[in-house]
Amino acid sequence: MQIQVNGAAREVPEQITVLALLAELGWADRRVAVERNGEIVPRSTHAQAVIEAGDRLEIIQAVGGG
Repeated sequence: MQIQVNGAAREVPEQITVLALLAELGWADRRVAVERNGEIVPRSTHAQAVIEAGDRLEIIQAVGGG
């Protein structure tokens, strides 16, 4: 199915979760914030949040500093 990740079209399998997508992108072990269709997806729900066709995701990596 077709989705958008950070503005780029991407083909992903049906019933993929946010956590599985992060793993596919190589971001599973990083501290990231995920927004789906304008709403934040809480980290505690990444394993249960199923992505649907046409979803628009923005994935932002947390950067430390001071």
